Amino acid sequence: MSTHDNIALSVRGAGKFYGDRCNYCRNENNPLNNNICPYCRTVFAVDDVSFDLYKGEILGIVGESGSGKSTLMKMLYFDQERSAGEYYITGYAEGVPNVFTLSSQHRREIQNEILGMVYQNPVYGLKMDFSSMSNIAEKLIAAGSRNVGEMTAAGDHFLDKVNIPLDRKFEPPENFSGGMQQRVQIAKALSNYPPILLLDEVTTGLDVSVQADVLELIKEIQRELGISMIVVSHDLAIIRMLCDRTMVMLNGSVAEAGITDQILEDPKHHYTQQLVYSIL
Repeated sequence: MSTHDNIALSVRGAGKFYGDRCNYCRNENNPLNNNICPYCRTVFAVDDVSFDLYKGEILGIVGESGSGKSTLMKMLYFDQERSAGEYYITGYAEGVPNVFTLSSQHRREIQNEILGMVYQNPVYGLKMDFSSMSNIAEKLIAAGSRNVGEMTAAGDHFLDKVNIPLDRKFEPPENFSGGMQQRVQIAKALSNYPPILLLDEVTTGLDVSVQADVLELIKEIQRELGISMIVVSHDLAIIRMLCDRTMVMLNGSVAEAGITDQILEDPKHHYTQQLVYSIL
């Protein structure tokens, strides 16, 4: 891969399918029934997705439930094996290896040092019965920290940044509201200053006022730290507020991609048009 100075990560031809595939669906020119092979019933959850994420950029991925956006995020964070494709991270080994093919040890290294992940359900990102401070320490230890004073200082810094009262830092997240749990998850994901942050439907299920707080926090962090982010949402208002560029997914594939304002003001694909007009 030829590395572009301004690229944080590149994905080429990423695919995730469930089933054995047959001669019909192995030929990419043959149409599927939505994202299912009409003959062997193989499901193409993610189908030939390619994109770049630039340094300091927020890229939005939008689409209805089942469009493949969360599966794609799980592949990027190695929570799910990919079936096909290449994935390069400029900050890892100079962007040379296809990181999809690395050993689990090297993938953990990338998770611990380069990527931060914030899940829709905080249960996947936090140990609910550990204190908020212990959750952050766990991430820092995995990234190689051993100095208790430095870890405590980092924990205080990020919990304060996400507006968690420090007199509650030794409480477990299970005692907190959904919005506070999401903010602890963001603090944990940021604690070792990862260059890339993945956010999967982070405001779903939160009250509107809490959503606004979390979104404002994400924007502020991005401005301050210059982190590259991928934000997955089914909510176009969130995408409009946060994202520089947007990728629209439908049935596991990319229907349309481009600058966010352009896509929302002049959508080309009929599915994007439906999405945009449904919120007007």
